[in-house]
Amino acid sequence: MPLKIATWNVNGIRARQTEVQAFIEREQPDVLCLQEIKASLDQLPVWLCELEGYWCYWHGGKGYSGVGLHARKVTAVERPAVHHPEFDYEHRIVTVRLPQATVASIYVPNGGKDFAAKMRFLEALDAYAAEFQRAGLPLVLCGDLNVARTDIDVHPKERKPRAIGQLPEERALLESIVGHGLVDVHRRVDPDNAELYTWWAPWRNLRQRNIGWRLDYVLASAPLADRVVSCVVQREFGTSDHGPVIAVFDV
Repeated sequence: MPLKIATWNVNGIRARQTEVQAFIEREQPDVLCLQEIKASLDQLPVWLCELEGYWCYWHGGKGYSGVGLHARKVTAVERPAVHHPEFDYEHRIVTVRLPQATVASIYVPNGGKDFAAKMRFLEALDAYAAEFQRAGLPLVLCGDLNVARTDIDVHPKERKPRAIGQLPEERALLESIVGHGLVDVHRRVDPDNAELYTWWAPWRNLRQRNIGWRLDYVLASAPLADRVVSCVVQREFGTSDHGPVIAVFDV
């Protein structure tokens, strides 16, 4: 039985609501993680608050940050309980425990205005992943982690040694997170693709030219990652500056 998990930084759910609807109708993911929704619940239209066929959870504030996590009712028969780790701030992480794994929708700070806050968040996420590894519990971390894992994850024209998102200390923390029994599913499927990006700056036709960064991830515990069937980024879909990433597992 396939398990499809999708993650997408929509860069404003109100601007992208029809695209989200079209995406769900076409892909029908079992779990949908959204980031940067930039809206509180009272700003969302009624139909979006409870998407047909899904248990929906929106965690956001007006105009900034925010995450969503939606589980298909076919996959989760009962409404699953959602949780926020203690390090959640600015509506940046929500988790849900499903039969297959605990899934988290995550929006890491970009660090441009407060780099220390970004590092604190990544350190806390590292500790969170370590807890699951110690307990032997399956985990899937999804979302915009705002770190390009290695140089191959940044187009050569965009590589800057001191650019936030490419700094050694950020990459070291991301490697530590992955090191807690997790697998970078996209790279498991497509290890040598030097043109695999999920974010493109919104100018100079960079998206059309595929001059981007890989910032959006599905990190899954090894037993689940070992059952991955596919993982793709849909560069052509939508008007966000990020493309949706979709991973399918045979569970």
